[in-house]
Amino acid sequence: MGYIIFKWRNDNFNGLYVICDLPLCLIMNNKIAILIGATGATGSELLIQLLNDPYFSSVVVLSRRAIDLANPKLQVHIVDFDNTTSWSHLVKGDVLFSTLGTTLKVAKTKANQFKIDYTYQYQVAKAASDNGVNTYVLVSSYGANENSAFFYPKTKGKLDADVQKLSFKQIHIFRPGILQRQPSKLRPVEKISILIINALNKLGLLMKQKPMPVGLLAEKMILVAKKQDAVKTQIHNLNTIFSI
Repeated sequence: MGYIIFKWRNDNFNGLYVICDLPLCLIMNNKIAILIGATGATGSELLIQLLNDPYFSSVVVLSRRAIDLANPKLQVHIVDFDNTTSWSHLVKGDVLFSTLGTTLKVAKTKANQFKIDYTYQYQVAKAASDNGVNTYVLVSSYGANENSAFFYPKTKGKLDADVQKLSFKQIHIFRPGILQRQPSKLRPVEKISILIINALNKLGLLMKQKPMPVGLLAEKMILVAKKQDAVKTQIHNLNTIFSI
């Protein structure tokens, strides 16, 4: 197997040496990534990595608000997710990355949270499937279970189950534990929690709650999106995400 080493540079990133096997290099610059949730902690990190990855020639973002980022590979569409017919034709490409989500505190009501965490994401996934997108990569949650008695894991589990019924060729569902967001986005209580859990992890305790940096999660999402596998659906739990 041959390999190529080259230096990737664009307006937002300079000096990254990329190593790829020859078949991958021959097909790079052809793939179109679609992203929803680009303004969140994971989505914003994923967006930067996608733009800096030569495997993708274009990154199409559907967002409810503007994104303060300029890049020749980036196409941003400000959409009203409640009006499906106004944006469904835009969900075309090779890979759909879905990182949309909110908290009950921000959404104010369970109905609003369900709309963001389930309805919008499912509708975009359905549009992508109908438009022939081959690969779907979703950020779900630790403990997602459509049969759960609790609202949040039940919502996440329902989305996980329903997108698997769509006609994607490849589906990757990530169920990380606590996400370690960018320092500027961490609340004081989150910083303390992460410090405590990291200390306990060193003692071999609460390993199922091991914090995961959003940059690492984004990296793993891109990695699996590039692979072709005979298995249609793969669910990546906390331990398996770290080992990808």
